[in-house]
Amino acid sequence: MFRRTVASMKERSFLHVIKLVSPFVAVVLLQAAMAIGSLEVLSSVRAYVAGEALWSRAQKNAVYDLDLYLHSGDRAFFEQYQDALAVPIGDKFARLALEREPEDLDAASRGFLQGGNHPDDVPGLIWLYRYFHDVSFMNAAIQHWVATDPMLLELTIFGEAIDTEMKQGPIRDEQRLRFLTSRLHELNSQFTERADRFSAVLGEGSRTIKVLLTLANLAAAGTLILLMVWRIRRLVQQREAFENALKAEKERLSWQATHDPMTGLANRRDFEVRLEHELGEVSRAPLALILLDLDQFKAVNDTCGHLAGDRLLCDVARLLQKDCRPHDHVARLGGDEFGIILPHCTPYDGVDIAERLRRSFELFAFSWDDKSFAVTASIGLACISDATIGLEEALRQADAACYGAKQKGRNRVQVYHTSEAAQAGSRRRQVA
Repeated sequence: MFRRTVASMKERSFLHVIKLVSPFVAVVLLQAAMAIGSLEVLSSVRAYVAGEALWSRAQKNAVYDLDLYLHSGDRAFFEQYQDALAVPIGDKFARLALEREPEDLDAASRGFLQGGNHPDDVPGLIWLYRYFHDVSFMNAAIQHWVATDPMLLELTIFGEAIDTEMKQGPIRDEQRLRFLTSRLHELNSQFTERADRFSAVLGEGSRTIKVLLTLANLAAAGTLILLMVWRIRRLVQQREAFENALKAEKERLSWQATHDPMTGLANRRDFEVRLEHELGEVSRAPLALILLDLDQFKAVNDTCGHLAGDRLLCDVARLLQKDCRPHDHVARLGGDEFGIILPHCTPYDGVDIAERLRRSFELFAFSWDDKSFAVTASIGLACISDATIGLEEALRQADAACYGAKQKGRNRVQVYHTSEAAQAGSRRRQVA
């Protein structure tokens, strides 16, 4: 009798545990399913956006190569045009394969691969089209995609017509050349407009999905928290999580206060604090200070836009960090101006490091949208061994030397001499 009672109590205890745990298990499984689904959807949308970028670039290349063929007669350009045109044709072939009854998944896979999509992305591309093509954002994107079919056909026929005509000899009629070129440009504009709309619709859709999935996950997480609120251990864990989050936030704010958010380098405030500290150690070891300005930054901004300029600044930041010593302090002071503190550095070593940086810039080539820029730097170097020199004087010396480098033709290293001091002033900013 006693044994039966103990067994019955154990059974009831086990069932009680199952009853308590089952809601948590259900919520966790729901969250896991939602996480997997959201990752799959967002990954597939990302794959379509990436595929659009490949498609758009290939279309532009096709138009560009056909235009070169039209004006040069070089058959190699026509072959390049055909290769580029195969990318959007492959994507179109994949879409048509998915619209058939029944769907031809093998043909769709081959089409997406011809379109340059990564093999790992192809299953997601097919899955999203099959099960989400009637969803509002996906349907709108597909309509923009379908709208390019006549343009793609016209570009194909246009290329064949030009090739047929070019086989008979170069086109001498300037008026006809202008007409053909103008039509190519019109096709390119129409393609670009549809591609931009396709990408914008997918981007908006992915953001909406992200918000919905986030809200759903938050709701599930909230349910889980309500179920666990009776446990004291949860309160302890929440407190620890809060303390960790607070510590992380303090570290983040501290980092933001001392660093440039775009390049990740130290900002002017941190640079000046560090420089003032190092100047206090000059009596023990000499210090070198470098200020440099990019010589072609305005040309990149004016030609390619601010996104290209930002990319250039990030590349420059990496170049400076690579070429400096581990204990040197690199900072972005603003615009295209950078500063480097070289502690425990003799004038000889300072000149050597500055010249190495100048050569690195000279060998560095920046590319953006098929445009390439030779980027150089004007570098000013101040070698400080006098413990009486303060922050403002040190910066003034390096600034004057940098201005001197620009005045003497740019792409050079200029060491500060007293004669530079009277020439610098506010004029330096006008040269930069």
